[in-house]
Amino acid sequence: MHNGTTITQFIIEEQRHIAGATGDFTSLLNDVVTACKVLSNMVNHGALVGVLGSAGTENVQGETQKKLDVLSNEVFIQSNEWAGHLAAMASEEMDEIYPIPAKYPRGKYLLTFDPLDGSSNIDVNVSVGTIFSILRVSGGVEEPTERDFLQAGVQQVAAGYALYGPSTMMVLTTGNGVNGFTLDQNIGEFILTHPNMTIPADTREFAINVSNMRFWEEPVKRYVQECLDGEEGPRGEDFNMRWIASMVAEVHRILTRGGVFMYPFDSKMQAKGQGGKLRLLYEANPMSMIVEQAGGGAITGRERILDVQPESLHQRVPVILGSKNEVERILGYHEQA
Repeated sequence: MHNGTTITQFIIEEQRHIAGATGDFTSLLNDVVTACKVLSNMVNHGALVGVLGSAGTENVQGETQKKLDVLSNEVFIQSNEWAGHLAAMASEEMDEIYPIPAKYPRGKYLLTFDPLDGSSNIDVNVSVGTIFSILRVSGGVEEPTERDFLQAGVQQVAAGYALYGPSTMMVLTTGNGVNGFTLDQNIGEFILTHPNMTIPADTREFAINVSNMRFWEEPVKRYVQECLDGEEGPRGEDFNMRWIASMVAEVHRILTRGGVFMYPFDSKMQAKGQGGKLRLLYEANPMSMIVEQAGGGAITGRERILDVQPESLHQRVPVILGSKNEVERILGYHEQA
């Protein structure tokens, strides 16, 4: 018998502290958890069941979709469309929103997700994950449109991610701190293993793709150069660098031991007319809610990510998040620029 708290028990107890939450909310989170269990199984057996490699179609961002991206998107829809908790869904992998089909009951929540973040890493066996966010439909809306999804991150009811690594983990916030659960394969349940995850305010570890340095804006160049200058530089201490190119894995490391993750604005994005690399609704907002709830900071460089008013479903933003004191320093460098 396992004596740990299961994620279902935890959500039911947690829900008692959420204004206006009903059994509906618990059931919705349970459906998301189920989808992540299915994906965990698919990822773990990917090469064995022939779901790796490119599907030959491109998603709305023009990225070649891996077969597993397409499948994981279907899993998420099928797990969440039927139970009556949602009014609509939006996915990084779909151009348009996905209204709940007429044959199913509709609920009062909206779900946004990136079903398989970091999927380019699958073929080299590096951790990938799922990111999700739950919003409320504004009262009286029968047929949600894209506009109903364009809510600032502060409006999120819950956010989380699943990490399919050496073990499968689920990290969740409902606005009352951050908790981590590990999938016990023997019983098929997520068990609370990392209660009250907090990000240390100070760190000497940063994560960024330095090959883009020549394209960055001055404040980020300055910050990274100071880290690279180490003990002899203005910071007076040596820094470590990390770059996994999987946002879920990067954020998970930061939640576990601190650090700062940066995918800043650069001149390449400007030339393409993009506001950043990461998507506001599917990546930046849920991760920023988690990071803030764990005591960290999350900014675009110039403003708090959770305050950004979305203008479109697939809007991109620069992302700088992690240990509070470092994020505040980077914000300060942008303000001085």
